[in-house]
Amino acid sequence: MSEENGYTPPKVWTWDKEDGSAFANINRPIAGPTHEKELPVGKHPLQLYSLATPNGVKVTVLLEELLDEGVAEAEYDAFLINILDGDQFSSGFVAVNPNSKIPALMDHSTSPPTRVFESGAILLHLAERFQKFLPSDASLRAECLSWLFWQMGSAPYLGGGFGHFYAYAPSKMEYPINRFAMEAKRQLDVLDRRLADNRYLCGDEYTIADIANFPWYGALVLGHLYEAAEFLDVTSCENVTRWAKEISQRPAVKRGIMVNRTWGDEKGQLHERHDASDFKLKTQDKISAEKEEAPA
Repeated sequence: MSEENGYTPPKVWTWDKEDGSAFANINRPIAGPTHEKELPVGKHPLQLYSLATPNGVKVTVLLEELLDEGVAEAEYDAFLINILDGDQFSSGFVAVNPNSKIPALMDHSTSPPTRVFESGAILLHLAERFQKFLPSDASLRAECLSWLFWQMGSAPYLGGGFGHFYAYAPSKMEYPINRFAMEAKRQLDVLDRRLADNRYLCGDEYTIADIANFPWYGALVLGHLYEAAEFLDVTSCENVTRWAKEISQRPAVKRGIMVNRTWGDEKGQLHERHDASDFKLKTQDKISAEKEEAPA
């Protein structure tokens, strides 16, 4: 079997460390730690280790939403895991998440502390613990969990499929871009049809299903993902766009997308979060200004 570009798969695959992709320096075919380093621990029971990718944003948005609901026990420390530097392969992080992917949570309210990895599992853990953003009605709960796990199963085709070949691969290849663009468009249509008759994914109630889907599909239709809005003609998804615009205006969402963010406008970057006041006092623009004013 060969492809149009002449590639014939070998009988036994071997790892090419220098494949030219954007993340070649951190991708590898084995698990486990590469270096010894313990994770820091802050003052709150909930310790989050993350980066503001779509999967990371899910958790920080939920935590900020819980705090806006008056759930004081949802106060948290968010430590930055820089995946381009390989922080996710430290011994401390691997102990929390053996899969070496962000986000990862340690819940110190239990003895011994409870580790939770995979963003969907973290959302469900927090929603169940605090009885918020998860419907109590059995049918609505099932609908909510269906859309939560739909996102977990679908987004890899958007991110690892379309996003990789459209934005990160070393060269543009028509077949994989077409294949995954088709799937991304199909997924958007699934959401658009659901949201045609529903304010949120579970009806009138804003839930963890919306919180999980928004950083992926909301960001896509708002033009914040892969610079692909025009290519995918996202303006045709009127219902997803309406839903995304509404969610993007929530105060907790605005804060949540700032946490562990290291790119873009420095006013929108909060590399670490340990207190609600950090959003006013410790954004990266203020930290940069303090460094400039400090005496040499």
